[in-house]
Amino acid sequence: MSAATHIPTSSADVPASFPADFLFGVATSSFQIEGATQVDGRGESIWDRFCRQPGAISDGSNGDIACEHFDRLEQDLDLIASLGVNCYRFSLAWPRIQPTGRGEWNAAGLGFYERLVDGLLARGIKPVATLYHWDLPQALQDQQGGWAARDTVHRFVDYARHVQKYLGDRLYALSTHNEPWCTATLGHDTGVHAPGLRDRALAAQVSHHLLLSHGLAMQAMRTEGGCKNLGIVLNMGPSVPATAHPADIAAARLADAKSRRWYSDPLFKGEYPAEALADLGAAAPKIEAGDMAAMRAPMDHLGINYYTRYVVNADGKPWSAREHGLPASDMDWEVYPEGLTDILCRMHADYPDMPPLYITENGGAFPDQTLVDGHVHDLDRLDYLRTHIAATAEARRRGVRVDGYMVWSLMDNFEWGFGYSKRFGIVHVDYETQARTLKASALWYQDLLRQWRAQG
Repeated sequence: MSAATHIPTSSADVPASFPADFLFGVATSSFQIEGATQVDGRGESIWDRFCRQPGAISDGSNGDIACEHFDRLEQDLDLIASLGVNCYRFSLAWPRIQPTGRGEWNAAGLGFYERLVDGLLARGIKPVATLYHWDLPQALQDQQGGWAARDTVHRFVDYARHVQKYLGDRLYALSTHNEPWCTATLGHDTGVHAPGLRDRALAAQVSHHLLLSHGLAMQAMRTEGGCKNLGIVLNMGPSVPATAHPADIAAARLADAKSRRWYSDPLFKGEYPAEALADLGAAAPKIEAGDMAAMRAPMDHLGINYYTRYVVNADGKPWSAREHGLPASDMDWEVYPEGLTDILCRMHADYPDMPPLYITENGGAFPDQTLVDGHVHDLDRLDYLRTHIAATAEARRRGVRVDGYMVWSLMDNFEWGFGYSKRFGIVHVDYETQARTLKASALWYQDLLRQWRAQG
């Protein structure tokens, strides 16, 4: 492992509002880094299948090898520990633990995660796990339409119960889903994610089943015992009007209802936003008795993934940060740290009974794949992290209980529909050799954490 040029951090970069028990970590997901897709009995996932559809992935790649994390586990655990983080967020691959999503469990697959969790604990790092980060067993998709089928809800509950039984007592925190909006909308409405479907009504029903599976899984895991810090992870950012025109203001309010509030209102109010239901009309999901009450199962944390704000036009045209001369990442997402403070404060104001918040993903993709003398000078990413950590501190100053911050991502990896063409990592991965190199942003984060620990 090589290191980039040291970039000093002033003590002013370590806000005193972060207490000694704050969670500072890095995050990954199973399909994006593990590889070993046909090893030790792992079943096929919908992403394995989706990657083989012509044109589905921009660079024609797949997750068969990814970052070889499955084979390089001990090396990567040492890498994580070297950063000085006190937590690591990862996801479990359902088809590695239960190859077909029903019936027999795969002891070898679960064993990999036992080694991962035990390795973290041995290094003094808190394991923060997510049950579902989009890699549904393909058999469930083939047999019953995946998340479109209500039975998949119950298959997920069985899976959650099994993980809680065998791993829960060693996990610091356990979330049910990562970004259900992406599963529903990108996977079943726009079709740019697996399983690649395009049906608005189907996407709405899928979103309902995801939220229902969360609530029922929460109940099942409480009964099973084990990890007592349970929650879900939602992606969100403020929806703001492009202009002060009333039509743009109304469009931004509706966009917020259809994205953020569609997922947070059921969790904390037991209902969908009325304006979003009205907009769906006949495409609204079928809701059975008891569903909404189940979704409102008490949680111990809420994870928030934040990358940017959403600027909304009444005409529905995409809004580009670059076209407006604003700083943007390689994804053309505006770099807007103030939006993180805004969304944290909005959640705090909207839901008085909300549990503690974790920022479970925050980071930026930048075109920094070139090593210069063995170093990666990703100063754009470094500044992104610095300003967003400061934005987190500002939300805490305003009274929002934020108990954790996790950088996306530990290392460059398979970025879904973009393949390996977008790099979010604070650790560079050479996909030819699998060599890991700490970027400038990783060294900055490492130094920030060293100073934070020193202050108390």
